[in-house]
Amino acid sequence: MGRMFGTDGVRGVANKVVTAELTLGLSVAAARVLSEKGEFAGHRPVAVVGRDPRASGEFLGAATVAGLASAGVDVYDAGVLPTPAIAYLTAAVGADIGAMLSASHNPMPDNGIKFFSRGGHKLPDATEDAIEARLGDEWEHPVGAAVGRVLPYPEGATRYVEHLLSTLPHRLDGMRIVLDAANGAASTVGPEVFRQAGAQVIVIGAEPDGLNINDGYGSTHLEHLRDAVTREHADMGLAFDGDADRCLAVDGFGQVVDGDQIMAVLAIDLKERGVLAGNTLVATVMSNLGMLQAMEREGIQVLQTAVGDRYVLEGMKAGSYSLGGEQSGHVILLEHGTTGDGILTGLTLASRVAATGKSLADHAACMTRLPQVLVNVPGVDKHAVDDHQVVQAAVDAARAALGDLGRVLLRKSGTEPLVRVMVEADTAERAERVADDLALVVQRELSLG
Repeated sequence: MGRMFGTDGVRGVANKVVTAELTLGLSVAAARVLSEKGEFAGHRPVAVVGRDPRASGEFLGAATVAGLASAGVDVYDAGVLPTPAIAYLTAAVGADIGAMLSASHNPMPDNGIKFFSRGGHKLPDATEDAIEARLGDEWEHPVGAAVGRVLPYPEGATRYVEHLLSTLPHRLDGMRIVLDAANGAASTVGPEVFRQAGAQVIVIGAEPDGLNINDGYGSTHLEHLRDAVTREHADMGLAFDGDADRCLAVDGFGQVVDGDQIMAVLAIDLKERGVLAGNTLVATVMSNLGMLQAMEREGIQVLQTAVGDRYVLEGMKAGSYSLGGEQSGHVILLEHGTTGDGILTGLTLASRVAATGKSLADHAACMTRLPQVLVNVPGVDKHAVDDHQVVQAAVDAARAALGDLGRVLLRKSGTEPLVRVMVEADTAERAERVADDLALVVQRELSLG
């Protein structure tokens, strides 16, 4: 059996994989592991728990609260809030542990749990492994006054809104913005923040009923947002995902502005304001070549990491950098948050537009997004791809043919016998041709069949 914790907590079909019993057990184990590591030494431990509006979050949240309280932890139950809000509140109230019930951009039947340590930081792998190892162990339950107490924490939303507004470089007065909350965790706080920041807000995808999260709305379904922006003659549109740790944008013409473009705009903004630490942007190897070229023109260095927000965050912390993220719209502004925060990202982007008087389309034009083609090659020996002479010779030949006009990347899937062939080129036709040719070589040389 593989590791229970993935790159973003434990996730799966709610009540089948992620059950009440599992979340209760994980919560107890997390409290015990952190206690044994000395995290609770000398004081009564406190936790902050939140969830997105999935129906299953109601009972999974209750199980998580119960598990923590049974282990002697006092719990602030913050209810429905974005993942980055729970990370922020864990730090803001001085809590020892945070827990969030969400499956982010996954469909409604899924759910998940992730934990934060003191300060709102994701748990290290070793701590997650220790929690998994202690799951189901016999343990001595606290009794009497030693059991944890549970307090509703509705003021958590207010504190989070105030925090976001405190980061605002420039107010949004006069701006007309469409927000798509994915019928998720940002449905209430997202519009509230932008209204208080001065914007005129048109809201879509903000009627969560427990079943409709991410269903046709949000950062993975931008059609409604594009239509609303053009119909409402808005300056821009912003789409969050189910737990609001991601943000994608749409300009006033209805054109999508992806995570790479958002990062490019924000990097230039932070550099001009003198707050781009190390004059560096941290991004993954999947970021578009057009962004790398734009940053080079702007005199901004790009540190590239493996794919995954955890690797971006590791790179940022190691170099004390302030901005990083992924093409998906998962952007980390480390001065203001310990994790990706879609509302914060959108707020900072809109602030840049408001401060300059230039449209989002004008700002996004700082980079030219090169056509990118991704081909999945299944049923192959993915572990042989890096050292296979014929495959690497084909990759070298493709790179030589593309020169400065494109890029080739072969990646192993983390979970399947699959190799991903990614090609960028000056035209979509050339990118498709090179990607298809390389995929044939990988299939022929590495097939398991």
